[in-house]
Amino acid sequence: MKTPTFWKFSILYIVVLIAGIALFNHAYTSKTQLAIDFSEFKAKIESGEIKRVELSDSWFTGFQSIEKPQLRVESLLKQDASELAYRTVPLNDSDFIRLLDAHGVRYYAASRGGSIVLNFLLTWGLPIAFFLIVWRLVMKRMGNLGGGVLSSGQNKALVAAEGGIATRFSDVAGVDEAKDELIEVVDFLKNPKKYTDIGGKIPKGVLLVGPPGTGKTLLARAVAGEAGVSFFRISGSDFVEMFVGVGASRVRDLFNQARNRAPCIVFIDELDAIGKSRINSIAGGNDEREQTLNQLLVEMDGFDTAGGLIILAATNRPDVLDPALLRPGRFDRQVLVDKPDLKGREAILKIHSKLVKLGQSVDIEAIARITSGFAGADLANVVNEAALLAVRGGRSLVAHKDFEEAIEKTVAGLQKKNRIIAKNVRRVIAFHETGHALIAAFTPGSDPVQKISIIPRGFGALGYTLQMPVEDRYLMTQEELLGKINVLLGGRAAEDIVFGEISTGAANDLTKATDIARRMVTDYGMSDRFRNVALTTRGAGMIGGNDSQEPHFHREYAETTQQYIDEEIARTIERQYSTVKDKLKSKRALLDDVAGALLERESLDEKEFKALLEVSYAKNTASQQDSV
Repeated sequence: MKTPTFWKFSILYIVVLIAGIALFNHAYTSKTQLAIDFSEFKAKIESGEIKRVELSDSWFTGFQSIEKPQLRVESLLKQDASELAYRTVPLNDSDFIRLLDAHGVRYYAASRGGSIVLNFLLTWGLPIAFFLIVWRLVMKRMGNLGGGVLSSGQNKALVAAEGGIATRFSDVAGVDEAKDELIEVVDFLKNPKKYTDIGGKIPKGVLLVGPPGTGKTLLARAVAGEAGVSFFRISGSDFVEMFVGVGASRVRDLFNQARNRAPCIVFIDELDAIGKSRINSIAGGNDEREQTLNQLLVEMDGFDTAGGLIILAATNRPDVLDPALLRPGRFDRQVLVDKPDLKGREAILKIHSKLVKLGQSVDIEAIARITSGFAGADLANVVNEAALLAVRGGRSLVAHKDFEEAIEKTVAGLQKKNRIIAKNVRRVIAFHETGHALIAAFTPGSDPVQKISIIPRGFGALGYTLQMPVEDRYLMTQEELLGKINVLLGGRAAEDIVFGEISTGAANDLTKATDIARRMVTDYGMSDRFRNVALTTRGAGMIGGNDSQEPHFHREYAETTQQYIDEEIARTIERQYSTVKDKLKSKRALLDDVAGALLERESLDEKEFKALLEVSYAKNTASQQDSV
């Protein structure tokens, strides 16, 4: 159970506790008494002011009867409201008792019956309890600060007991090939004798490789759930701390616990945090990460899979892993967990929409078609966003339009309807987006236009043209790449034709178009001079990353070649830009019609855009017949 916020450690609690002890002492052990000198105390006895005296080892307390009403307020805290008390430190005076007898003062020893226990609690019990509580709070807080000094060598794995994981393979969709590979691991954990009798050995480690959000962690939990064994989960970054040797100690502790609870599964998420290659390491052999990796390699060599201990790990950066990790005998099986295809996306959407109330208009297959390139986590987010949009719209069922809006929100960002844009700027945006859409519509092999909008979205997007592929693509031809460049240049070309000048709105389009042209020359061997030659060796980088953000590459060619690459990129962009301008000039009437409709409605969906194209085609056909 989560600790309530008001129980968290605070220095204020210590201050309140000290104040409480002080009040307790004041209420139960102190009286409103005046401390005077011993000589003055004797003088008050001689003068008859003190009528009785209470004798103790620490104090002599004398009580004086009072009759003035104004003094009663001052003595409200005394045992007797009609007496005023004086106290003094006792001295060794043999005549003191005779003085009391001579003046008829009643004297007696202070009672100590019930105060012994109370004094003990106040002087010993409360301080000891106070320091124990403070010590407990401080140590608990140190343990929460990243495993303090006293527990730095203990691993931070989250352990799920046997049978404590409810995830099954039926909860995982879109990665059927990966599931087939892991079914063998589950069968070994359930029936190890079947493999050992024939002399076979199960892989010691299974490395799940794939882009972020594809379900690697979910697959690992499903393996543990299907096998019904304990599940240790830890992130690669949890091994490394500021203290040297902590990571290696945590690796040893993790494997010791795993051996004691075998059969079990150890899952290391983000393995690249500790498994980076030691080749050309800047830090050298004493690096903490390197020591942690060395210990992990030793531990993976030192356990026997016959005991039922399986190591699963996940990463989206397999290119940076140390070769020693990937050799047979360690992570000797690599399972690709890729983004789902059409059927996989449909299955994932059905799983995540089980608990969502869907309307009759929802078409899961159509949603799967327009979400090409989405990972499992993206699809889960789309379903959740659609449900939230339905609630925001006051509907009890999720409609198909909610899913379409959720997809747009995921791809382009949140709408900013309240942003005020000048009329002349809106015209530029409308013609810019229309240019993209028309080039996409008249370019063979281009993805169909799903929606055109001049409503600002996300970070700095004043408008957008949404294209969704009809089917999954695994390769592209040279003509298709040039078509993508044409679509990206369509916005600026439309501005140039209509307004006679260009704006900064095409900055992102130009970046993407230039990157495609550069890749055609350097990576794909699609230039005239370097036909079928790859000029660069790019690192694999993060799997599934955006091409425009793909990793840095090392130049492996001469300066003259670099000059040719720059010139070829410029020639390609200029050639395609001229082609796009000529095509838009021939469609000038259609350009004006679609931009006008876009200014009026702010957005056009696929059906409305196609209707405008059909009307324009009918007008052109009629005009041609009239001219004939």
